[in-house]
Amino acid sequence: MESSSQPKVGPPGGDCTLVIMAKAPKPGTVKTRLAHCLPPPAVTALYRCLLDDTMTLAQSVGNVEVAIMCPASDVDDLAHLAGDSVRVVAQTGEGLAAGLNSVFAHFAATGQQRIIAFNSDSPHLPASVLQRAFEALATCDVVIGPTHDGGYYLVGAKATHPGLFNGDGMGTSSALETLLGRVRAQGLSVRLADPFYDIDVASDLIRLDEELRLSPPRAPRTAAWLAQWRQVVEQLRLGEL
Repeated sequence: MESSSQPKVGPPGGDCTLVIMAKAPKPGTVKTRLAHCLPPPAVTALYRCLLDDTMTLAQSVGNVEVAIMCPASDVDDLAHLAGDSVRVVAQTGEGLAAGLNSVFAHFAATGQQRIIAFNSDSPHLPASVLQRAFEALATCDVVIGPTHDGGYYLVGAKATHPGLFNGDGMGTSSALETLLGRVRAQGLSVRLADPFYDIDVASDLIRLDEELRLSPPRAPRTAAWLAQWRQVVEQLRLGEL
């Protein structure tokens, strides 16, 4: 991994782990909602760029251990991509809910006191947002980063809380409200991070292109991918695809 251009910033102490929820960049398994407007190799290449830039973003947050949680079948591929600086851990079970449960069960058991699960497709997020999310966990039980589409791009806690995650509502416009309801039902205190967006559909890609044209260093590999596929992105912008 190349070092980030951002200065290292982070919360005090060494009890923090940032876990990227990822899959191996294989055709037909990643960014599937973009498959109708992009060729399969382009979709896979985009996901790899997003993941590479996300790892760089994560490593720019000081005093934080960075890891990847993924399906067991993807461990070898992701370990090869991540190199020695990022630990790759196999989740227990299948699907996102199982992955999130695995994050907190695994890392809380190792003694880490502040754990954040972060998606793999928001590398343009300011590192300061991640820093503040860790800082929030010093005074609350759970922190959540909401997305504009009703989901969330990060969730953090200081312990494993059975029942917070399951298949109901995961990946839908009600995911955030469902999670907040479960957090409150367990009597846990919660704080929200800044709202943001991840890259799921064509409008997200168009928005990202507009932002990275102005500031490519925020996510340089993704910016290079967008430059390569600019004609297609322009067609998406004009509604031609």
